[in-house]
Amino acid sequence: MQVYCNSLTEFSRLRTREVKIGDLLLGNLNPVRVQTMTTTDTMDTMATVEQSIRCIQAGAELVRITAPSKKEAENLFQIKNELLKRGYKTPLIADIHFTPNAAEIAARIVEKVRVNPGNYVDKKKFEQIEYTDAEYAEEIDRIRERFTPLVKICKAYGTAMRIGTNHGSLSDRIMSRYGDTPMGMVESAMEFLRIARDENYHNIVLSMKASNTLVMVQAYRLLVSTMFEEFDEIYPLHLGVTEAGDGEDGRIKSAVGIGTLMEDGLGDTIRVSLTEDPEFEIPVCKDLVKRYENRAHHSPIKDLLHNISDKIKSTVHRSPSTNETLKQLTGNGQRLTLPYNPFDYKRRRTHEVNNIGGTLVPVVIADFMQKEKITAQDLTAIGYAYDAIRDKWNIGDAAADYIYTADKILDFHLPGTLKVICNAKTWLNSLSTSGEGWGEAFPLFEGVEYLVVDEKSSKQNFIAIDVHTIDKEIKEKIFDLVATDVTAVLCFYSTNKHSMADVRRNIIELMERNIKTPVIICVESNCTGVDEQLIQFSSESGALLLDGFGDGLWVMNDPKKMQITKLSGRNYISITNNHQFLNATAFSILQATRTRISKTEYISCPSCGRTLFDLQETTAKIRAVTNHLKGVKIAIMGCIVNGPGEMADADFGYVGSGVGKITLYKGKEIIKRNVDSNVAVDELVNLIKDYGAWVD
Repeated sequence: MQVYCNSLTEFSRLRTREVKIGDLLLGNLNPVRVQTMTTTDTMDTMATVEQSIRCIQAGAELVRITAPSKKEAENLFQIKNELLKRGYKTPLIADIHFTPNAAEIAARIVEKVRVNPGNYVDKKKFEQIEYTDAEYAEEIDRIRERFTPLVKICKAYGTAMRIGTNHGSLSDRIMSRYGDTPMGMVESAMEFLRIARDENYHNIVLSMKASNTLVMVQAYRLLVSTMFEEFDEIYPLHLGVTEAGDGEDGRIKSAVGIGTLMEDGLGDTIRVSLTEDPEFEIPVCKDLVKRYENRAHHSPIKDLLHNISDKIKSTVHRSPSTNETLKQLTGNGQRLTLPYNPFDYKRRRTHEVNNIGGTLVPVVIADFMQKEKITAQDLTAIGYAYDAIRDKWNIGDAAADYIYTADKILDFHLPGTLKVICNAKTWLNSLSTSGEGWGEAFPLFEGVEYLVVDEKSSKQNFIAIDVHTIDKEIKEKIFDLVATDVTAVLCFYSTNKHSMADVRRNIIELMERNIKTPVIICVESNCTGVDEQLIQFSSESGALLLDGFGDGLWVMNDPKKMQITKLSGRNYISITNNHQFLNATAFSILQATRTRISKTEYISCPSCGRTLFDLQETTAKIRAVTNHLKGVKIAIMGCIVNGPGEMADADFGYVGSGVGKITLYKGKEIIKRNVDSNVAVDELVNLIKDYGAWVD
């Protein structure tokens, strides 16, 4: 198996080719650059300049501006000059989709152009055509003829280029041969990259964006592997989850996708695409980047590396040369053998223990460790509401499966679906006082405790292990014991700074030993900011879930350290109700990794100068009437460039098609054209009802 990063056990950034964007250096282990995109009309020079300045002052190192036609491309000259007049030299990027002429104009003005290989030359008709090898080669020649002039202009003017593939806008040619796959995304970019290299042009950045985080992560990994195998070098990577949405969901989805790759040292520049004003994207980018500063070569304790870990240990970065590093990774061309495929999702096989593992969706554990007194009312925060009149619990779609009470015994009846985890000693004491425990309650053993305590549950036992500090021999004994204990559930966490790789290494060890014990992923955050906590929880657990690891999720924090953060003029979930924040975060992470669906999914574009309606207001309206449609994916796109292509796997689409006009989609099929925007939300609801996806 070809690898995609320097190391699977310690943090080491992937060295890429250095490119120059104006005076800014990107790649080659330079700092990860943060960027955003304006949402103003590009023809409104002053509005675009003012918004660009707000983004730059927030910390943007690159600012992207849409140029859908020649007139917008030409106006970039006025925008750039006005910024220079005001003392701002931040590099500008022209965003091009369908218009090669606009790209060729912009490349003479700004420092970088972005082209989408799926629609730069091709006109997508959603047609399935079988190409012979000769016909396919003719298509490549056609692309070469149309794309080469831009390459030559960029080379002559010193302009950088991003070849930005989007999952939802692959050409009919790529779709016909590779399908709607990560490999299709990679090949779409490689076609253009090969043409650029033939012209000896290398000032190139690449991206593999998708709204589906699993597709996005696999595509970037495949891209790195493919570039190294074909070129013996790697071009810089621009990371981003397209159409991530707004609020907490947008931040979590972005952090799952971007953070998963950054955990493995990938990424040279990032953009968090939120359906909010662009300056609000920058703090989220900064929080992501900050996590990986000063983390180089932070590795697990060496004497814990054994078995499969010894194989992975050879992947440690020992050379400043990416070529040499990746050759070490693969054993000078020999492919590394792993018990899972990082390019193709497959959930780790485990056996069922009660309601955990097997083919069951991952469970959510609500952490009430620091709550002094737990009452029935507290369960409202984790999805359970008690109806006193009917003497009945109402259970939400995002209701936790377990509640961890630490050393507390509950004195009220629980909903039938909620189970208790408590410390082993507390569980044992409850047995001695009641003779049969207190409902569905199970013990949590701390590492070695599991080996020395004789009294255990006959149904389910949780074993918490800090995989960073536990003694090697004790861990070996625990693994030996759980291998034959059908009641055991492991709870893995790590106090190592680079904890994700630490936990991954131990799950791989279980797989190598064919131990099918379920594993709960545990992440504790000591960050003070809400954004920082969302990013930590999402990056560390999301990276594991996207590789098929984890039968449950347990996130925890210290609410006393939390600070309420304001963003876009509103508060987050009230931090006075920390349990609601943690529970909502856990379910959102599972939703973002597509491992457990508990709510409606919104694929909402971040807006740009092409947007034809108030995207934030419209998104809020659509959320208000559809947020109860569990599992339905609704795309809200500002213009025809972002739909239907960018909608990728949405069930329904709401796309701006003209001023005050909306086109409605079922999948990628147009159902209603030019709907008046005043009634378009109601018409979307009717469309959902017509196709049987509506529930009251």
